[in-house]
Amino acid sequence: MEYFIIIGAIVLFFSLFFSFVPVGLWISAAAAGVKVGIFNLIGMRLRRVVPSRVVNPLIKAVKAGLSVSINKLEAHYLAGGNVDRVVNALIAAQRANIPLEFERAAAIDLAGRDVLEAVQMSVNPKVIETPIVAAIAKDGIELKAKARVTVRANIDRLVGGAGEQTIIARVGEGVVTTVGSSSTHKDVLENPDLISRTVLGKGLDAGTAFEILSIDIADVDVGRNIGAQLQTDQAEADKRIAQAKAEERRAMAVAKEQEMKASVQEMRAKVVEAEAEVPKAMAAALREGKMGVMDYYNLQNLIADTQMRTSISSAGKPETSQMDKK
Repeated sequence: MEYFIIIGAIVLFFSLFFSFVPVGLWISAAAAGVKVGIFNLIGMRLRRVVPSRVVNPLIKAVKAGLSVSINKLEAHYLAGGNVDRVVNALIAAQRANIPLEFERAAAIDLAGRDVLEAVQMSVNPKVIETPIVAAIAKDGIELKAKARVTVRANIDRLVGGAGEQTIIARVGEGVVTTVGSSSTHKDVLENPDLISRTVLGKGLDAGTAFEILSIDIADVDVGRNIGAQLQTDQAEADKRIAQAKAEERRAMAVAKEQEMKASVQEMRAKVVEAEAEVPKAMAAALREGKMGVMDYYNLQNLIADTQMRTSISSAGKPETSQMDKK
């Protein structure tokens, strides 16, 4: 019974030992000629570092002829970097004769950029296609252009350099400037390379993580006649202003007419009121003796004579016949 207990204890000990100590990884490193101590692997376990994430890239680097220490790889892993990607980028840069040190590659990786993709882009340039950019020439015609920008990664400016969106924005600005400075849209249609030369001459890759190799205009289309549309809109606006002013003048005239009618009505009311006071005044004059009866009769005769003369003068005018009315 004690024999089985001893055997079980030995098996348990070796199981725990081999699960904690990556002996297989140590043997693989030794077979590849990479000097990694067994206690160094145990220290990685204690530092909560996955040994395979560090040792396998180290084996790859040594086989590729790179001189990288295991301490740097472990430090980069602890900093949150991708050790395997950095080693692959160093190997690719070495094969392409691109000077790239481990510290710079690690900084690029920690900055959030894909260092391997950057090295590949340095060897094989990338084509960035801009969206359709609308610009207006001096003659008021709108042009819609689309450009293809061939860029190569600038490893020295990957840390702190602007990205693809900045390149696209600057190229769009160059397109707008070139088209806007053209006298007519026909000049741009006849020579689309005007845009390429102008944009390339501005040094748009300054401060970016790329180097612009070429700018090719993929397509140029004629859009709307903005100048004519603006003139039409201006004419419509002027028309509305004129209509508003005419309506204002009409409203003022109507108000003036209403005011005059009100004044006439007021004057008529005063005349009627004054006429109503005449009999009262005559009665008062008769009572006070200021006016005699004969004076009243003479006044009545004068009024009757005036009315007769008025009726006679009205009767002497020729009447308008029905044919004349027609």
